[in-house]
Formats: sequence, C-alpha cells, structure tokens
Amino acid sequence: MVRAMKAKAGRVVFDLAQQPVRALNQFLHGDLSNITAVVVDNPDGANSIAVGVNAPVNVDVYGHAGYYVGGMNQHASVVVHGNAGPGCGENMMSGRVEVTGFASGGAGASAHGGLLVIRGDAGLRCGISLKGGDIVVGGDVGSFSAFMAQAGHIVICGDAGDGLGDSLYEAVIYVRGTARSLGADARIEPMTDSDYATVARLLADAGMRHSPGDFKRIASAKALYHWNADANQAY
Repeated sequence: MVRAMKAKAGRVVFDLAQQPVRALNQFLHGDLSNITAVVVDNPDGANSIAVGVNAPVNVDVYGHAGYYVGGMNQHASVVVHGNAGPGCGENMMSGRVEVTGFASGGAGASAHGGLLVIRGDAGLRCGISLKGGDIVVGGDVGSFSAFMAQAGHIVICGDAGDGLGDSLYEAVIYVRGTARSLGADARIEPMTDSDYATVARLLADAGMRHSPGDFKRIASAKALYHWNADANQAY
C-alpha cells in the first residue's frame, strides 16, 4: 500500500491506528527521494514519531504526539497539529519542527540547529542546553527554561516562569512578557539593532506578528565563566 501511494503522487499516509510507529520511522529513514509529504493520522500520543529524519520532506502529524516527536531532525519540516509530549525537537540539527498547541517539558533540548516553533505554551526547561538552534514560543514558558543554553536564540512571546536562563552561556533569550525570576548569571541587557533584526527574522520565520520593540534581551553576565573561590557560591 505504501509503494502504491509512493508511486502515485509522492505523498504517503500512515495511520498509526493500523501501523506501528516503527514502520513509520523505518520508512522515513529510507529513500525519500521521490517523497514530498508524509501524513500521520491517529498518533494518539505515540512516542518517537518522526525521529531522526534526514531528508527535506514535510511530515504532518494530525493529533497529539508523545515524547520526542521530531527529535534529531535534519532537513525535514515536522508539524504536529496538536500538543506534544516532553522533548519535542530534542537534539535537532536542522530543518523545522512546529507544534500548533502545547509542548511539554524539555522542548528543543540540546538542539544544535533548525527552528522549533511552539504556537501555544511550553513547559518546564524549554531550550535546556540549547546548542545553536532557535526556538520561538507563541505563549508562555515554564520554569528553568534555557537552563545552561550554550548558543542560539529563544523568543518568548508570553511570560516565563522562575529561573529563566539559569547558568546561560552564549545563547540569548528575548521575552515579550515578564519573567517571574532570572536564574544565576542571567541579566536583562539593552536591545541593539542586531537584536531587533534577529527577533524580527525569527518572528517572521515562525509566522507570528509582534513588534520586536516589545521584547527584552536576557543574556549571560558571564560571572560563571571562571571559578571564584571567594564568591562562596553567591553569584
């Protein structure tokens, strides 16, 4: 059935009520040179949907996904038309992962590249250990988002919980709303022309319409870069 649909129009439909996630992922890890779109129906919160895709294919998941949807993505565009469980877009290298609803904890964890778009709210530790990817959240983010984020950008169009940017390295956070508190070594800094341009670009890429002038820049004060025995852990 997959072969017939593959030959027909470059579009394949997987019904996870009838086929296992393993069959879907095995297909996505194969030769997709003649495939432009993969549709996933009835995901029913299944874990590890469309992980490790390494081809410029569009994957549309119609329903809620579980853990790690779109994880380790390269080149693909994965859209979850619903909510996503923990770790969506985890360790993404390139491409795009989008969640139209809510994304649970650890969204975009350790992402090295690509763009993660969350149209609703995000849970705890969004962008934890971010390593170069970009994240745009249309709503709020939970506590300790961007913890130890090393590179990349996080644009938060709503509010943030406690400990935002705790132990930041070189990643930069832009917040439109308010942060309940900042984490160790994170601070608000003046926006520059480059910051405004970055926010405008990422909002445009995410299809969100806000004024870059409404955002605040949060970055590392770099006091944690070097150990100071006299600080007595008070940073």
